[in-house]
Amino acid sequence: MDANPQLPFIQGLLDVGDGHTLFYEHGGNVDGTPVVYLHGGPGSGCTPSVRTLFDESRHHVVLFDQRASGRSTPHASTDAVDWTSIDMNHHIGDIEQLRQHLGVNRWIVVGQSWGSVLALTYAERHPERVLAVVVGAVSRGTRADIDWLTIHAGRYFPADWDEFRNHVPGHLRDLRLVDAYYQLLMDRDRSVNDAAAAAWCRWEDAHVATKPGGVPNRRYRDAAFRLGFARQVTHCWRHDSWLEPGEIVDQAHMLVGIPGWLIHGRLDISSPLDGAWQVHQAWSGSHLVVIEDEGHGGNSTMTEIRRALFNLASPAG
Repeated sequence: MDANPQLPFIQGLLDVGDGHTLFYEHGGNVDGTPVVYLHGGPGSGCTPSVRTLFDESRHHVVLFDQRASGRSTPHASTDAVDWTSIDMNHHIGDIEQLRQHLGVNRWIVVGQSWGSVLALTYAERHPERVLAVVVGAVSRGTRADIDWLTIHAGRYFPADWDEFRNHVPGHLRDLRLVDAYYQLLMDRDRSVNDAAAAAWCRWEDAHVATKPGGVPNRRYRDAAFRLGFARQVTHCWRHDSWLEPGEIVDQAHMLVGIPGWLIHGRLDISSPLDGAWQVHQAWSGSHLVVIEDEGHGGNSTMTEIRRALFNLASPAG
């Protein structure tokens, strides 16, 4: 299952409308099994380490940065973004545009965290285009999941959550927490934006650190990344992922017959295991892999994703 991240990838830009241009790259074995990776966040963008998930001698790997993320333009940290053009329908439409642009008929869909929400929704809406689904750190994207992460998970990290909540000024305290932060992140005063983004990302670091020795995410050191990431997350979450209540579980019957792997850490406080369990129960034939000593993603999750993808890929020619 060794990956070879040294193989050349072709990079490109795809105009998907609404003023958005997506950065994408693809490579590996262009005659191999197609697989598309949907990054998390929302708003994280793809990183070079993602390529290590794939066996590039067997997979035709497609990576892209979602709207206003990573190397796609405009970036969420700027004032050039039309936020009404970023929602689930547009994200799903972008995946389809990219698939058609690359001439792919069907592909394996892979995602982690927010990427799992996007992957499962895409697969349910376009099952005819999906060979298999492999998702880690699974979320259903529901209002309950979002309120758990932003409010109730504070019971595990009370000091960190107090700091997170107390960053919201008194005149915004009557709002849902994600709405209050969204207002701060969109304020005309860049110092207000920067402070809110830093507070949001400190809470992100806190709730993923389920074991001693957790290292803060180095990407949060970059002010533009922090702001773009926090804006994307709050924009998505204040709209409850643009999904109908319970949509992913309710529509899981659309996935029957499609191979699926749900890979989840038992110690995941950010997205508790019962969400992945509910999807698994509703998706007949899916595989639920529980990693006993892992939280919200990690090395073991990556290993299990690689294992599933290796088993799904065509033998190297």
